[in-house]
Amino acid sequence: MRHLMSPLDFSVEELDKLLDLAHDIELHPEKYAHACDGKKLATLFYEPSTRTRLSFEAAMLNLGGNIFGFSSAASSSASKGESVSDTIRMISCYADICAMRHPKEGAPMVASAVSSIPVINAGDGGHQHPTQTLTDLLTIRSLKGRLDHFTIGLCGDLKFGRTVHSLVRALARYEGVRFIFISPEELKVPEYIKEDVLEAQGIPFREVERIEDVMPELDILYMTRVQKERFFNEEDYVRLKDFYILNNRKMKLAKDDMIVMHPLPRVNEISVEVDKDPRAAYFRQVQYGVYVRMALILTLLEVNVC
Repeated sequence: MRHLMSPLDFSVEELDKLLDLAHDIELHPEKYAHACDGKKLATLFYEPSTRTRLSFEAAMLNLGGNIFGFSSAASSSASKGESVSDTIRMISCYADICAMRHPKEGAPMVASAVSSIPVINAGDGGHQHPTQTLTDLLTIRSLKGRLDHFTIGLCGDLKFGRTVHSLVRALARYEGVRFIFISPEELKVPEYIKEDVLEAQGIPFREVERIEDVMPELDILYMTRVQKERFFNEEDYVRLKDFYILNNRKMKLAKDDMIVMHPLPRVNEISVEVDKDPRAAYFRQVQYGVYVRMALILTLLEVNVC
């Protein structure tokens, strides 16, 4: 039995196999429509989510399985003081696989240590978001044709953004990927990411504050929102929330084949006028998330479809 706590839990070869499966699901959805008949997915979401929770539920339903769970800690026995360990032991009696989101870093890892079913980390605090990373990898490979030899700019909240941290770790394993971090001083990427992941492997990166200065260099622009829920005071959030707004004027500086990605939800960091640009890939990214979660569920349940 395997769990997914980090995108690094899969080797590059295993990731390629998973993405190949997701691509086949995209091309032949009917082949997988009953692959999980009789199987049940539990979604344990201790903090709000729209895309991730519904994407997991859509994935399991597309495979013919069933779903149940809760969408906030207040609607679970956590409100009565039940521990994560006890909750997953109980859920293991009901479900075949579990997706867990929790505001505390490491909570899904604690659950996986005592679980008798596969546990998928659907986001833990500002730490990891591995299934979003799998979605991002599939999006890049599908739209750019490769996962190596490109320049990616990551823009916005790079300090608290768990999607950014997971994606940097995953892409660092591919050759020729160059990172440009675009953020205000207060939201720079953590030192441990730069030192332990990039500098330790000799991977080139640089940090800038103005998005306009690097747009012509980028093959991929990965936008993120400034996350109000990660700030300790309202004043800092208000000061930084509109620091970057991508609009058509800035898009004119970019390559014709650059793609814009965003883990969503967006607030106002991408103007709605950009939605009509063919380089805007963030809603296609959502669809790829369903395919890759279907592939992950099949992989962790060891379901083979001929």
